[in-house]
Amino acid sequence: MFIVTRFSRQIRQSHSAAVTLSTRRLSSSAPPSPSSRLLDHYSFKSPVSPFQNPNPNPEPSTKKKQKPPYRPPSSLDRTGKKPLRSDLPFDFRYSYTESSPAVRPIGLREPKYSPFGPGLLDREWTGVCAPAVDPKVRSVDGKEDPKLEEKRRRMREKTLGEPLTAAERKILVEKCQRHRTKRQINLGRDGLTHNMLNDIHNHWKHAEAVRIKCMGVPTVDMKNVCTQLEDKTSGKVIHRQGGLLVLYRGRNYHPKKRPVIPLMLWRPHEPIYPRLIKTVIDGLSIEETKEMRKRGLAVPALTKLAKNGYYGSLVPMVRDAFLTDELIRIDCQGLERRDYKKIGCKLRDFVPCILVTFEKEQIVVWRGKDYKPTEAGQFPIERGSFDNWDSDMVDGGEQHKRSDDSCSQLAFYSGDEE
Repeated sequence: MFIVTRFSRQIRQSHSAAVTLSTRRLSSSAPPSPSSRLLDHYSFKSPVSPFQNPNPNPEPSTKKKQKPPYRPPSSLDRTGKKPLRSDLPFDFRYSYTESSPAVRPIGLREPKYSPFGPGLLDREWTGVCAPAVDPKVRSVDGKEDPKLEEKRRRMREKTLGEPLTAAERKILVEKCQRHRTKRQINLGRDGLTHNMLNDIHNHWKHAEAVRIKCMGVPTVDMKNVCTQLEDKTSGKVIHRQGGLLVLYRGRNYHPKKRPVIPLMLWRPHEPIYPRLIKTVIDGLSIEETKEMRKRGLAVPALTKLAKNGYYGSLVPMVRDAFLTDELIRIDCQGLERRDYKKIGCKLRDFVPCILVTFEKEQIVVWRGKDYKPTEAGQFPIERGSFDNWDSDMVDGGEQHKRSDDSCSQLAFYSGDEE
């Protein structure tokens, strides 16, 4: 009896195995169904027929329309329109602090074309600037129209209104500190550029004052930076600490009545200026000039300039060094050639001194045979309180005022090779 029961159990197991095998073969040969494991694993959905509406009952969308992406200004935007007119009473230049109307270039590298775009501005580009008066350009010769200067003065007085009190100035300066706001304009190696004027007015939409951080070459002459900022924006510098400025927009400033500032769409080519370093220094022979250049590169460096640093103390440092040494070397390794050429030009005008060489990324200056030390009390002040609302008292008073005769010959010495 036990043998019969065991035999029947084996027959049942073999029969069930055969049925399972046949079922698997049938399922593998049959077409895949939507509920198969592969379809569930890859979550595949069949494409919608082109004759079938994918969403027969669409729900109304409640999402807001997205703003179009930002497009930079292009010359194609004003194609076929009238030229833009601006009543700003000054000549449009690429940089207002690193170029001077008193120094006329000796040539142009490229044909004259307007960086504002062809036919988009009612002023003619002379290769150096877009003058506000007759395009035959008096201002390029260093003679500015006195009517324009008077117009700028009246516009600035009207915008500023009554002077700020000490308490109002303190509140505005506190609002512009780093721990209170991140809004800041960086003024770099090119100084106060034309397009930066538009950035300043954009910041003045949201605040009465804006913080400006000055770095690099323009910081050698911070007095000129403050003067040009006030002159071109009709604002007022109410605080300065080193290279940090706070520029106030004025009591009567209205953002909706801001002046029309056409943007430069590209940077113009730099003109050609006279060489900074002569082959033979005045008063010396050829042999003496060669010996002085060789000796100047061997003297210990007075200081090493950091890239995009603050150079406000460089002029007093060179003046003090000339009391004991006749040759001064300044290490400029890491700076671009046009940057330390502009620094050397500023030293020549403000110390004053004679440029000897720019070789090996060094500035070597000579005090000259008839050097006279600068009188005491004429060195620039590093920090100004502006309590008397007169920025002429900052940076050393009348002696350090900016004028057309003392403007340095700066507008980019990229082509001046020794």
